[in-house]
Amino acid sequence: MNVLVIGRGGREHAICRKVSESPLVEQVFAAPGNAGMSDCATCIEINEHEQDQLVEFAKQNDIGLTIIGPEVPLLEGLANRFRAESLLVFGPNKEAAEIEGSKSFAKSLMKKYQIPTAEYEVFTEFDQAKDYVLEKGAPIVIKADGLAAGKGVVVANTVEEAVSTLEEFLLQNKFGSSSAKVVIEEFLEGEEFSFMAFVNGTNLVPLEIAQDHKRAFDGDQGPNTGGMGAYSPVPFISQDTIHQAYETILKPVTEALVLENRSFTGILYAGLIHTASGPKVIEFNARFGDPETQVVLPRMESDLVEVILQLLNGETPIIEWDDEAVLGVVIAAKGYPESYQKGFVLPACESIDQNVLLFHAGTVKNDKGELLANGGRLLLAAARGKTLADAQSNVYKELEKLNWENCFYRKDIGNRAINHSVVK
Repeated sequence: MNVLVIGRGGREHAICRKVSESPLVEQVFAAPGNAGMSDCATCIEINEHEQDQLVEFAKQNDIGLTIIGPEVPLLEGLANRFRAESLLVFGPNKEAAEIEGSKSFAKSLMKKYQIPTAEYEVFTEFDQAKDYVLEKGAPIVIKADGLAAGKGVVVANTVEEAVSTLEEFLLQNKFGSSSAKVVIEEFLEGEEFSFMAFVNGTNLVPLEIAQDHKRAFDGDQGPNTGGMGAYSPVPFISQDTIHQAYETILKPVTEALVLENRSFTGILYAGLIHTASGPKVIEFNARFGDPETQVVLPRMESDLVEVILQLLNGETPIIEWDDEAVLGVVIAAKGYPESYQKGFVLPACESIDQNVLLFHAGTVKNDKGELLANGGRLLLAAARGKTLADAQSNVYKELEKLNWENCFYRKDIGNRAINHSVVK
């Protein structure tokens, strides 16, 4: 069959590469894709929001399966549109995707169905939000209610920082309508991990877990980003904790969505934290995580397309996993996640060892075939290893070969796991 992957980032590059390995697949298309995807897909000049053109392309090119990568087209109802046209699509309807599109909706759902998460309140008025912060103190977590490309969460270590964030969100409209409403949460202590699952209604098939690195700089300093690197597996999160998260979070939330007439089909992403009282939810996403996908899918030995088709057919696929670790480092434009330059030439990556996986995100090519920066997060370089320490060493020694002028990357991805004593 022909497969269409919608999106343009590193996550979609990883999906395209995995899909292209399937013997069930004849041709992979990416809409709109990016400059680095030519190794595994044919890019087509249709943007994610152009629903009419995407549907028409799927019909004209005999697309047997469409996978929607990013959250915005899901919340715009692209999966609804494909299903209305009797086209096979993997991704939730906009009603189910609201679990990512509105943090206040997600929190109210968790409250109603007693799914463990941080205590919270929702505000639209600055003065009331400020009073709440003054009452609760710091550290405290402030989240823009809507989508903000991973940048709408601030862990405020002081009351002053919290109030300043509320001013930016509610008074200065930093994220437009997305920050017109805020969720203020208690700060939770513990180790974070990302737990994704293939979902069709109440049929759940978990993926291997990963750990993302949200802060921009080494030592978890600087502002929150869309993610600066990830690794899988996460050795200090025990199988008991993973099982508990499955039973107390993933399973009940999919059942809750069915009961709320928002049945979920696609990838459900749970951003979790392992606290002293067990795993709790930080956030839900309605799609593959980025950059977690780039380190989890390379560990998946099963055929991704076959797994999705079985799931959509009402079956429960069994997924085989490679025991090796994969660790990925994001190269970003200097200034990200705030203002950054575009258009500068990136180093030629041919000298990097071919065993290192390069996933493109914000890149384009010029007439000379040179790679140019075209976004905040530019590339993710990932390496395998028998251990996480091996994978870390393998990727960093290759990145050090090149001159990353105008770019930056964290030098400590994976340190938490490598230096961590195992949590029981």
